[in-house]
Amino acid sequence: MRCMWTASRAKAIVARPHPRPPVPMSHSPQSLRLAAIVVTMNRPDQIRVTVARLHAEGVDCLVIVDNGSDQETRDWLQSLENDQTLILLSDRNLGGAGGFARAITAAREAFDPDWMVLMDDDARPDPGTIAAFRRMERTGWDALAGAAYYPDGTICDMNRPVVNRLPGPGFVPTHLAPEDYARPHMRRVAASSFVGLFLSRTTVQTLGLPDEKLFLYMEDGLYTLALTRAGLRLGFAPKLRFTHDCKTFTGRKTGFRPVWKAYYYHRNLLIFYRRAMGPLFWPALAYLLPKWLLKARAQKGDAGAYLHYLRRAIFDGLRGRIGTGPVEDGEV
Repeated sequence: MRCMWTASRAKAIVARPHPRPPVPMSHSPQSLRLAAIVVTMNRPDQIRVTVARLHAEGVDCLVIVDNGSDQETRDWLQSLENDQTLILLSDRNLGGAGGFARAITAAREAFDPDWMVLMDDDARPDPGTIAAFRRMERTGWDALAGAAYYPDGTICDMNRPVVNRLPGPGFVPTHLAPEDYARPHMRRVAASSFVGLFLSRTTVQTLGLPDEKLFLYMEDGLYTLALTRAGLRLGFAPKLRFTHDCKTFTGRKTGFRPVWKAYYYHRNLLIFYRRAMGPLFWPALAYLLPKWLLKARAQKGDAGAYLHYLRRAIFDGLRGRIGTGPVEDGEV
């Protein structure tokens, strides 16, 4: 089934001086419409690979938010647009949180899909993943988290879903173990990342949008935590494989690149832990802070900058202060 949207809506979002004929993308049964959601910024090589993979996988509709790429990349993105592909060009960097919020809104208005699948521009489904999703029994599930791997086949640590370590009252988040990825069946989880996350229409209608003020990192964890706290069911589906060619963490020995991202990572992680753990957050904080301070040793050449951003992240995170940061304040 082809997903339709009005020309007037398209013109309100982005100029389309040279409309292209539609490209057949869908291989889906008429009972399911799946929209892919991608946020990109200045990674032309990555977004080209991701778009090609999504076309090959046969998603029904595609929404891409560009957070301020160079003009050549934007021209290429606009050349993709047709009645199944919507390109949103932002005049400023909205971060992942703002980009996904805008894209989800646009997908609902333009396509009204049954499900959406979210990913960064450097992440994409492995061959056969979308077909596997279409074949899956989804009854009783409101959202599904795929299994993200690095290009070398190892598990992508930053995208591992979270479960509760405690069997009774209380909540201590812990990531899924490698053996969970090896199991053939789905299991319920408490939170996950946006890389390879499938959201049903019901979920988006119930929860609304990610919080744009978070800007970057953990907007996905906080959103999916709210999902499960609302009584919706989030499942980890190890058969839905994605590859995440992530360069933000260049390795434990070299730290954050660029270093200002450490601010958003630690601030939002504090907010997530506090919201998830409740009173158990405070003893956990006594463990986290020394660990984070020691990570300065991995920031070769900019340990001082890392500590500056970490101090600021702790100050803002403990107060739940969002909507500000190095990007919003014009520091970078």
